[in-house]
Amino acid sequence: MDTTTDTLPQADSARTQDPGTPIVELRDIAKSYGAFNALSGVNLTVRAGEVTCILGDNGAGKSTLIKILSGLHPATSGEVVIDGKLAHFRGPKDALVAGIATVYQDLAVVGTMPVWRNFFLGQELTVGPFGHLRAEEMRRITRDQLLEMGIDLPDVNVQVNQLSGGQRQVVAIARAIYFGARVVILDEPTAALGVKQSGMVLKFVADARDRGIAVILITHNPHHAYLVGDEFIVLGLGRQILAVNRADTSIDELALQMAGGGELDALEHELKRS
Repeated sequence: MDTTTDTLPQADSARTQDPGTPIVELRDIAKSYGAFNALSGVNLTVRAGEVTCILGDNGAGKSTLIKILSGLHPATSGEVVIDGKLAHFRGPKDALVAGIATVYQDLAVVGTMPVWRNFFLGQELTVGPFGHLRAEEMRRITRDQLLEMGIDLPDVNVQVNQLSGGQRQVVAIARAIYFGARVVILDEPTAALGVKQSGMVLKFVADARDRGIAVILITHNPHHAYLVGDEFIVLGLGRQILAVNRADTSIDELALQMAGGGELDALEHELKRS
């Protein structure tokens, strides 16, 4: 899949994206690794100011879908459309140019570095021929951005490993948004968190949506998805088994599909005691 970066939409131009306008569309996406079909027939529409939830158990194809969206792996077939134009990502840089940022479970943070250094990690502000850090400016921006996004962190000089799991997630998400992401992909952001910390992350997801950011929430938890989701895609063994908006589904339906739907009913019948 060859392309040139000048055919890719620029993230800065998306700041005026109208709510409801598709930013990303996947059309009949398939991905094979040799004889193994990891994904088949996946369709997805991601709009500004909406949370699209991708649900599925282990092995459902969620990780493969993330890799395609983030530019790590090309699709075997199907189309990736950005702002109405066909796009072929050659790598993660192309996805970032298009305004698509991924926050993985490991968060790509350095635990022993302070919050403000992690916020600007790899994109530090410098001055002079020797590249001296504009440390105070970066501290101020980090503090202001977190506060603007609802996180009142008393001291941005603390090491990241001293923050709670929820706070670390929020710092990583806020960083992606500040550096131009208009689509933020969250890879199981609440998987290792308790109820309170999960609530913090989900509230931040809702706030990002209200700011006009498109969020793709990857999760195996239908309850968390239903709290913030606008659109729901359920994957099973690489296939799209449900695609529905919030008005046409319920938490019970999502949970049923996650559990196997009709297969679960058949299993219950088989295991029913006489």
